[in-house]
Amino acid sequence: MIAESLSKRFGDFTAVDQLSLRIGRGEVMGFIGPNGAGKSTTIRMLCGLIPPSGGRATVAGFDVGRESQRVREHIGYMSQKFSLYSDLTVGENLRFFAGIYRVPTKELGPRMRYAVSMAGLEGQQDTLVGTLAGGWKQRLALGCAILHRPPVLFLDEPTSGVEPEARRRFWDLIHDLAAEGVTTLVSTHYMDEAEYCNRIALIDRGRLVAIGSPGELRERGLGGALYELACRPLGAAVEALQGQSGVLEAAIFGDRMHVVADPAMLGLPALVERLRAGGIEVDAAGPAPPSLEDVFVHLVARGRDRRITS
Repeated sequence: MIAESLSKRFGDFTAVDQLSLRIGRGEVMGFIGPNGAGKSTTIRMLCGLIPPSGGRATVAGFDVGRESQRVREHIGYMSQKFSLYSDLTVGENLRFFAGIYRVPTKELGPRMRYAVSMAGLEGQQDTLVGTLAGGWKQRLALGCAILHRPPVLFLDEPTSGVEPEARRRFWDLIHDLAAEGVTTLVSTHYMDEAEYCNRIALIDRGRLVAIGSPGELRERGLGGALYELACRPLGAAVEALQGQSGVLEAAIFGDRMHVVADPAMLGLPALVERLRAGGIEVDAAGPAPPSLEDVFVHLVARGRDRRITS
């Protein structure tokens, strides 16, 4: 899958701004960004559902602008909104989508059995989909999306609202498909899910901010030293540091505060002293390794005036 300077404009608003990326066969690419960053618009263009305003892209060897129908025949798509029919059974949904995807009659039985097995729904072909728990529904939706054995799979926040254990099992299925050579682009706002991807593309305001493996992105660092502090009250502590000399970023992480500081201007002892001088109680403080969430926040905040292609 290749996108080169892909853009989408709606009137005066630019939703996707010259985005370029390449995704290899069998690769799981995470698509990460805040709401309104342009993730879903990009996926819809790559699926051939809406035409790009500029640039070009090929998916499964077909041009998304000139061969959109051929693109749609060679992809699987699953959205964050449950797309199956709740008033139909498991088997009826599978047969319906097999008809849409023109699965040959002689292959229908084996492919339905594979989808049912993958979803863990053996013996429940006659169960109404509306009665299934969220995790079962999502796995069934994934099974429906790959009935025609597409080489490329688009998943638009597929685990939104699904419990953590079900999300982990869903990702196991994604990697099983990747092992079979299926290329997958998956958007998510869960940072722990981003860790499961081979590479991650960070997008903000329609622009690609950074791209790389989770380890590569963490190694880029935060432009300063990261400190973790247990202090009270947290909100007041963040406010006390924002805009202060030597402080690059300050944010609440759970019951702690993360501070990125320029070590040449503000070391940890001076940071603690500054907080205590402002009436903040500091119970513990020390250096911390950057998490992917730390890096994400930093790169999005620092990269809004920069375009990166890969």
